[in-house]
Amino acid sequence: MASITLDAMNMHPRYAQQAGWTRQLRRHAYQATRLASAQCLLEVGCGTGVLLNELSEIAPGGVYAMDIDIHALRSAAGRAPQSRLACADALRLPFPQGCFDASLCHFVLLWVADPSQAVREMMRITRPGGTILALAEPDYGGRIDYPPELARLGELQTAALRRQGADPRLGSRLSHLFHEAGLERVQVGTLGGQWSMPPTRQEFELEWQVLRADLAGALSDAKLDELQKQDWEAYQRGERILYVPTFYAWGFCPNQ
Repeated sequence: MASITLDAMNMHPRYAQQAGWTRQLRRHAYQATRLASAQCLLEVGCGTGVLLNELSEIAPGGVYAMDIDIHALRSAAGRAPQSRLACADALRLPFPQGCFDASLCHFVLLWVADPSQAVREMMRITRPGGTILALAEPDYGGRIDYPPELARLGELQTAALRRQGADPRLGSRLSHLFHEAGLERVQVGTLGGQWSMPPTRQEFELEWQVLRADLAGALSDAKLDELQKQDWEAYQRGERILYVPTFYAWGFCPNQ
C-alpha cells in the first residue's frame, strides 16, 4: 500500500470518528456547565463542522465558529449553513471582548503554537461568568500499546506529531493552562478506556490511514504493511489494547 500525506486525505471522516469518541463526554459537559442557557457561543477550530449542528441545537440563539483552514471551513459551511463562520487564527480571535456566553474547542489546543494565548483569547471574547471548554486533548506520553511489538507505533506517531508542530503531551497541561489563565471552578478529567469489541474494519482502516500519513518516510511501506497486519490480527485475537489518555477541562470566566 502506498504512503499518503495528510494533504491528500479527506479529514472529515477522521474528525467524525473523533467526535464519536467524545459523544458521551460532551453530553455530560454540556449539562454540567449549563451550556443550554448560552444564547451565543463560539467553537474555536471547528474543522469540517462535525459539532456545529449539535451545538446549534444546544444554543439556538447563535453558533459562531472559526478555523484557520479555509478548505475545512468551506466543508463546514455545507454541513452547517446556519452557523456563522470565520477564517481566523485561534491566537487572534476576530471578535470583541465578552461577546459570547461560551467558547469551546475539540482536539485543537495541541495544534496551537501558544495554547496559553489561545485560552486567554477564548476568555477575552467570553463574557464574565461564561464558560470555556476544552473537550478533548490527548497526552501521548501515557499511551499504552499491547502486544509489545506494536509499542513502536506509539513512539513513532508521537515523534511524527512533534514534527508536524503539535504538542503530543498537551493533555496533561490542561489543568495548568486553565488555572494559569485565571478561570474559576475548573474541572479536569480524562476519557475512560473500555475495550469490549474490536473496531470495525472501516474504523480500523481509517485509523491506519492517519497512521500512514503520520509515519510516511519513517518506515517503509513494507514495514507499515507488516505492522498493520499485526495490529488487525491482535484485535481479532482480543489482545489489542490501544489507549491514549485524552483530557477534558472546563472553567468559568471570573465575574467582574
